[in-house]
Amino acid sequence: MIKYVSEFRNVQAVHKILKDLHGITKHSWSIMEICGGQTHALLRYGIDELLPKKITLLHGPGCPVCVTPLEKIDKAIYIARQSDVIFCSFGDMLRVPGSHLDLLSAKAEGADVRIVYSPMDALKIAGENPHRRVVFFAVGFETTVPAIAMTVHRAATLKMKNFYLLVSHVLVPPAIRALLAAPDNRVQGFLAAGHVCTVMGYEEYIAISKEFKIPIVVTGFEPYDLAMGIFMCVRQLENGTFKTENEYTRAVARQGNVLAQDLMHRVFKVVDRKWRGIGVIPQSGLDLNEHYAEFDAETAFNVHLEVQEPEECISGLVLQGVKKPFECSEFAKRCTPDHPLGATMVSTEGACAAYYRYKMIDGDKK
Repeated sequence: MIKYVSEFRNVQAVHKILKDLHGITKHSWSIMEICGGQTHALLRYGIDELLPKKITLLHGPGCPVCVTPLEKIDKAIYIARQSDVIFCSFGDMLRVPGSHLDLLSAKAEGADVRIVYSPMDALKIAGENPHRRVVFFAVGFETTVPAIAMTVHRAATLKMKNFYLLVSHVLVPPAIRALLAAPDNRVQGFLAAGHVCTVMGYEEYIAISKEFKIPIVVTGFEPYDLAMGIFMCVRQLENGTFKTENEYTRAVARQGNVLAQDLMHRVFKVVDRKWRGIGVIPQSGLDLNEHYAEFDAETAFNVHLEVQEPEECISGLVLQGVKKPFECSEFAKRCTPDHPLGATMVSTEGACAAYYRYKMIDGDKK
């Protein structure tokens, strides 16, 4: 049983993998980590700078804060400003810019916006405030969906009439397919997000590997995990193989968490979803199904918005691995964590925020 993380941060073990990686790398390869948490770990531990020069890391759309569409942020602000509403959200969503302001600004103007650590906290608030409508901002990949599904199921059991979800859940496999099918695709191998696969398993990735002839390695978030994941991916590329492998065996099983999946499917249905900076990806999102439609905030508040992304922000290209944050003319100038132009600079998992934090020294590029 794993009790500590020290063995996965062991410097000698990581350097041994990196040495072996240098030994097998003969060709140039571009590998995308799909998760923003992995992006930050790669830069925080300096693994990106220890890789062979022939390996290029691309940063994918694996940050739910970053890919939540602009109009969904605007809808959240519109709902939060209603006088009878308590709007609940995870804290990382409060500073994501909408068309004109963010949820934190709405809170400063008087909206009752509250940070919660669990959707169950929002349900508790609804129970304590029966004469107000309580809305929870349901964002995230498959990792966060089971807890939210359980909350809605609980709300239905309690016959709650003042609790709602503003839903913006997204799914990883359709995004991978969309990236690989894009005409400007540069990805030759993927590091899949271990926490997502803990819930969903990796059966879907096996089909993607076969269809697109590309290696996918399920990887964790510690230095050892990331170095080994890259090694396993490059080993396949150098050998001309393409299959899905699981580096994160201590947490991920092939079938995933079946009970969590059953709960998800009971509450949600698969729908087309717009991704911020990318556009609509078919069958890449989740919405409440007809049995739980009464908890849908967009229907309850009758809010419909369509907005355009700001042209000066290239976050969509960053999320697709086409551009690096440094290639944006506004990076670290008009766009900083204190004054972000796009979600990739706001989020604690955003690639632009990672480059700003770990690749800047006294305001200059490292």
